[in-house]
Amino acid sequence: MRFGIDIAQQRMPWDEVVSRVRFAEDLGFDGAWGFDHFQPMYGEGPGEAFDGVTTLAALSGVTSKIRLGLLVTGVTYRHPSVFVTQMITVDHASGGRLELSLGAAWFDKEHTELGIPFPSTGERFDLLEDALEITTRLMTGEKVSYDGKVVSLSDAQVLPRPVQSPHPPIWVGGNGPKRTLPLAARYADVWHAFGTPNSLAETSARLDELATEAGRDPASILRAGSLSLDDLETARKHAAKWRDAGFGYLVCGWPGAGRSQVEAFAQEVMPEFA
Repeated sequence: MRFGIDIAQQRMPWDEVVSRVRFAEDLGFDGAWGFDHFQPMYGEGPGEAFDGVTTLAALSGVTSKIRLGLLVTGVTYRHPSVFVTQMITVDHASGGRLELSLGAAWFDKEHTELGIPFPSTGERFDLLEDALEITTRLMTGEKVSYDGKVVSLSDAQVLPRPVQSPHPPIWVGGNGPKRTLPLAARYADVWHAFGTPNSLAETSARLDELATEAGRDPASILRAGSLSLDDLETARKHAAKWRDAGFGYLVCGWPGAGRSQVEAFAQEVMPEFA
């Protein structure tokens, strides 16, 4: 079982963002996760919200072991080709420690207030499908022509290739049976699910079926869930249930009790799942 920590990247100064990631690295967490938003998602009033992609680039220079990612990058914020070049840059800057995630975006308030187009759900998923195809193909370093639903390419080429081959692990999150699961089955190295081990059993089995239909080995798709650290004993029990359900990665929420609780989890619970 691998454990990542969500650093709760909002309403905190830059020094605290860096400090939390370094703290998680020292404790032995596999990954540190930020978010891809330009405004706080929760709480009232204005507050800090640093850009996710440039945050990853900066964090790559002040860490050495921990893997870095965002849950998740929204396809509405960047043209897919721009996104690819940014991700390759972060992968090189970090020495191959990038976890690459993609999602259809959802925070309509942020889009409206900042003047960012927010298409319909169907259009956003069409764009997500294009972005996944463009990402996997452009990262080969070869010339790519692609006739997409929203974005098309003509003899496009991006160099250098990423450090990780054939590309950084691609995360696709969500449980939607019509669009999300088929896309995860085709493209995801990691499927990040929302729910409980019991509630996701049928969905995970369906992902297996879709992956097989797409010509992929279902076992090649790592299953990831989420874990609260607010109570250590509960976290221990839930982590065991996730493991027994076939999940191999848990993203841990930053607890209300703060660093002492994170440290206690790393020292008392994580070694049991090594």
